[in-house]
Amino acid sequence: MIITGEALIGGVAVKGNGGSFKAMNPADAAAMEPDFHMVDVAQIDQACSLAGAAFDTFRATSDEARASFLEAIGAQIMALGDTLIERAMAESGLPRARLEGERGRTVNQLKLFADLLREGSWRDARIDTALPERTPPRPDLRMRLIPVGPVAVFAASNFPLAFSVAGGDTASALAAGCPVVLKAHSGHPGTSELVARAVVNAVEQCGLPAGVFALLTGTGNGIGQTLVAHPAIQAVGFTGSRSGGTALMAVAAARPQPIPVYAEMSSINPVYLLPQALAARGDSIAQGFAASLVMGVGQFCTNPGLVLGIDGPDLDRFAQAATVALQPTAPATMLTAGIAGSYQRGVANLAAQGCVTTLAKGEQLEGKGAPAFFKTSAASFLGEHALHEEVFGPASLLVACKDVAEMRAITEKLEGQLTATLQLDEGDYADAQALLPVLERKVGRILANGFPTGVEVSTAMVHGGPFPATADGRSTSVGTGAINRFLRPVCYQNLAQALLPEELREDNPLAIWRRRDGALGKA
Repeated sequence: MIITGEALIGGVAVKGNGGSFKAMNPADAAAMEPDFHMVDVAQIDQACSLAGAAFDTFRATSDEARASFLEAIGAQIMALGDTLIERAMAESGLPRARLEGERGRTVNQLKLFADLLREGSWRDARIDTALPERTPPRPDLRMRLIPVGPVAVFAASNFPLAFSVAGGDTASALAAGCPVVLKAHSGHPGTSELVARAVVNAVEQCGLPAGVFALLTGTGNGIGQTLVAHPAIQAVGFTGSRSGGTALMAVAAARPQPIPVYAEMSSINPVYLLPQALAARGDSIAQGFAASLVMGVGQFCTNPGLVLGIDGPDLDRFAQAATVALQPTAPATMLTAGIAGSYQRGVANLAAQGCVTTLAKGEQLEGKGAPAFFKTSAASFLGEHALHEEVFGPASLLVACKDVAEMRAITEKLEGQLTATLQLDEGDYADAQALLPVLERKVGRILANGFPTGVEVSTAMVHGGPFPATADGRSTSVGTGAINRFLRPVCYQNLAQALLPEELREDNPLAIWRRRDGALGKA
């Protein structure tokens, strides 16, 4: 498909009519009224080709240089001030406090990766020294991780900052030494362009090649498919729908050189109400559940869309308390009209199921989402796969089980999930131990006595899970482990010291942690 428009490439925005303009200072960028265009195939090729040309130079920069670059991006974002927040509010309908928190998270995760680069363990340097007297002799073997190449990143609709232009995928790819070609989300184009200009300013400030970062704008599937199919692109980061993620996976797999797609797609995040906890504090659990469900109009990938408990009076009291807690929540504007329409259709489909009872369902107004809470039996849930599908928004389904064994049977039938939550007291530990082996196979993060909404950006966080929660359950898109998606190992055998990368030389000039003959240290 041939389309026309503009691609923001490094420090230059190349327009379809041949015009161009340089990146501007934060004050000028803040005052700018964005002018949005559709990129065409030639401009996508230009962005990807520039990324490929910049790769060797960018990956050769020192860890300190890349760390300073990430921090410069954060400083440029903060310099945009209220203009960025007001633009994001206007485009997303999200409140100021939410977006200010998301901006802080965006800047903090850039700083987290800067700290990781300076610490150096991300290289996973390993040395097996030569054993010439052994039979057979062992050669000198040294391994490190290197960046894979230019990465295509797709901005998410539900996080205009933290999972968008300078979000976790971009931060981790740039930290690894991979140039980024980013497809902006059509739901927040002005926000995307403002943040992209902040990245562009940081590219120029740090003296990096223009191809280190590019922003592509436009709508339709053609841009993303063309981007993923480009031979310069070596990996993909995606947050969005299951249909969108699997479509990109198909394009990536059909290339002459297939590439990995790290797509976060679909999750209903089961919550388990174990018997002792439910009996002792069902009302307070219901309050917490309701607050988690409606947070951000339910537009979180970790929203608690499924609740399992043992049928009986305690579960009835929980259902009643949750229903009462949800009633005061008025319909609220969702991120886009498309998301709102999809949510309302999902709620209507659940309500229409003969095996489902409606406990709470607010008025579904145009462009808005109201809480919806349903109940069904374990037998019905096991027999009707349609009940397993994600309804993206403040909707959840309560499943009444006969016992913990039936809970486990349901868990066995679930698709891969981002999270699972155990509401439990000490008397529930035996039941939890029966569930944990299955949960470990099904989810990326297991919580106790909390709720899944809210993802800490840290070294130990896993935001991923088996398909369809993500395309590759071995990965995380949040936390320092996210950098591993965009790295690959290289081994050097019997190379002279002068030819080895610094992290593998005998004198360890970078003073990083390395595994030498099996022992971890800095020697």
